[in-house]
Amino acid sequence: MTVIVLTNCPAGLRGFLTRWLLEISAGVFVGNPSARIRDVLWNEVQQYAGQGRALLAHTTNNEQGFTFRTHDHAWQPIDHDGATLIHRPAPDARAAASAPQAEQPSGWSRASKRRRFGRR
Repeated sequence: MTVIVLTNCPAGLRGFLTRWLLEISAGVFVGNPSARIRDVLWNEVQQYAGQGRALLAHTTNNEQGFTFRTHDHAWQPIDHDGATLIHRPAPDARAAASAPQAEQPSGWSRASKRRRFGRR
């Protein structure tokens, strides 16, 4: 079984994949092509995806029973003791720390002064 998920890819690429796979939802293709055809399809997806992202998941002979590949995803598959896991990058702490903070005015606000001193 092979599953290809496309996000923000050209319509021509989606049409190309429908020759070998069934599109069950927008950008989600499933089928059972041979390993050679699957690799050719994945090469075409990588070449013509443009600014889009793609994910390929297929069955294989390992402990999990499947494996996957990604194209232009922030989340990357990594091998951890024989199991393929997804590595999600942590938010960049340096970018958050260097972001300008809104300065809070010191002292009393005009509204609090009016309430305290009775002026309206």
